[in-house]
Amino acid sequence: MTTKSKNLYELICEQEDPRRQQGTCHKLPFILSIVIMATMSGALSIAAIADFAKRHKNALCKLFDLENRKKRVPSRLTIARLLSAMDFESFALVFYKWAKQYIKLEKREWLSLDGKAIRGTVTSPNNQFQNFTSLVSVFAHKRAQVLALGSFQNKKENEISVVRKLIKMLNLEGVVFSLDALHCQKDTVQAIVDTGNDYVIGVKGNQKKLYKQLKKTSKTTMQFNNAVL
Repeated sequence: MTTKSKNLYELICEQEDPRRQQGTCHKLPFILSIVIMATMSGALSIAAIADFAKRHKNALCKLFDLENRKKRVPSRLTIARLLSAMDFESFALVFYKWAKQYIKLEKREWLSLDGKAIRGTVTSPNNQFQNFTSLVSVFAHKRAQVLALGSFQNKKENEISVVRKLIKMLNLEGVVFSLDALHCQKDTVQAIVDTGNDYVIGVKGNQKKLYKQLKKTSKTTMQFNNAVL
């Protein structure tokens, strides 16, 4: 018997609300739904999300059946407070569970994992206490879509550990992960193999034995191919 797929709103309703319930004017699923709709419409800041909510207030109140209550949408400060309190990984997992229902990956499909620092998140840029937030994306080349995201602050975690978490969280089998030389690590490779997937990873000269062996193998393969041709 197959289980019924849940829509995005149903999955959001399963999220734990990090706020104190006393004094809250808007339910968690209502605010998060607005955030998602606004972001997918091109809103890239808290102010833009709040503006989206204001512009579509009547439609949102009707959609979420708020006609018998005061027709109010969350303010910029309300949205900002909630997002700062939310657990990013938990929220990202909800979105991935929903997206996975509609994105069917093919066997041997390539997925790249890469991390980028978010502009404007750097604090104490000129000293040893520098901190910033980065996102690690899982990008499907064939369909040009980002399937999942992971985040970390460089003072607390690093890209390598986040990539390993994402590989396990994705729960995929039979795909090919491509990563840069930063992830040429035994534990990362083992995580990929254990989940039933393959990998293509860059190698730099600082891993001398491996680099030398790959150059030797590559040279032998090229000679063999030339001989066959």
